[in-house]
Amino acid sequence: MRPGHKGALAVALALAAIVAAGCGYSPGKTGDEGTPIELGSMEFNVQLTRFLNPTDPEDKQYLVGQRLPPASDQAYLAVFMTMKNKGDASTTIPTAAQMTVTDTTGAGYQAVASSTPFAAPLGAPLAGGGEIPVADSPAASGPAQGSVVLFYVPQGITENRPLELEIQHQGETGTIKLDI
Repeated sequence: MRPGHKGALAVALALAAIVAAGCGYSPGKTGDEGTPIELGSMEFNVQLTRFLNPTDPEDKQYLVGQRLPPASDQAYLAVFMTMKNKGDASTTIPTAAQMTVTDTTGAGYQAVASSTPFAAPLGAPLAGGGEIPVADSPAASGPAQGSVVLFYVPQGITENRPLELEIQHQGETGTIKLDI
């Protein structure tokens, strides 16, 4: 390649890098676990999904107030997530009825109410600029660094993967593919 062409190529590559950097990330309404989605003024990001073991000391903290042990053919699925109100006005966090785990058969399982210090405050108001979990809370300081949303699901649900978390908020529906 001639010297003049090398310089032009370098300039073109530098401009392409600047343009790419200017195209910041913008969440969509669907994504995989670990990738935020945006519904209305809220951003939702699933940090971790796992089944809970009611006999494990850590997991017992997430299950306070739940039926223990679960029925022999049932299990608790924990979805640890963060939520941010990116708007200036207060909004309401989705309720348990607005969060559903679905499998490939089309079966859906709504979130169950939970009131532990680790639980996402489903249905509660969230101020403009607010975040869940709240800084310095047990959920923010815990291993997953997210608030837990619990689902009571059949033991064999993993046979019907991928599982998806469907969230309804402000008239919009978003889906996050769970990594389980």
